[in-house]
Amino acid sequence: MAVAASRRSVMTLFSDPTCPYCHRVRMVLAEKGIAVEVVDVDAHDLPAEVMDFNPYGTVPTLVDRDLRLYESRIIMEYLDERFPHPPLLPVDPVSRASARLFMYRIDRDWYTLMGRIRLGSPTEAEQARKELRESLAVTAPVFGAHTFFMNDEFSLVDCCIAPLLWRLPVLGIELPPQAEALRVYMRRIFACDAFRKSLTEAEKEMIADLS
Repeated sequence: MAVAASRRSVMTLFSDPTCPYCHRVRMVLAEKGIAVEVVDVDAHDLPAEVMDFNPYGTVPTLVDRDLRLYESRIIMEYLDERFPHPPLLPVDPVSRASARLFMYRIDRDWYTLMGRIRLGSPTEAEQARKELRESLAVTAPVFGAHTFFMNDEFSLVDCCIAPLLWRLPVLGIELPPQAEALRVYMRRIFACDAFRKSLTEAEKEMIADLS
């Protein structure tokens, strides 16, 4: 099966329709208009084909001819470099390093808390929910400083943040009144073509009330 997939005429993304890590890769693909075959899979019951490509048995997994990639940020940066227009990372090294640091912190801080909400015990989930809500509220003013996150141009950092923010309703998190700058950012990012095109049918049901 691995040989057959490697002969596909376009690159293939194995993606779980509800996975936030897959969602962020789909945002990059949509923003750049990349021709790709998206194969929906269940992250908890992956087909043998994915296991052949990815020794860790995770999604997203990208197959581009003889290249197999996994880990969402590696895939995102590969796509940005292979398809450079529009660029989703800054050109200068200092700004690129800052963007990578933002993505690292988003994963380490916010995505880790999201994982605890989804997979932890009721007590652990409630504590993680409180921490994530408070962290987002404290960070909210930062979202009002630029059109996008710490930048006036749409970037990979926004692709990392948006899937998590879209899932706040299903995580049971309601933002406090003082997070209005974050709400404005959410309305803006959710209205972007790339975000709308990246949504699966399952994700469209995770609708936030931003009124």
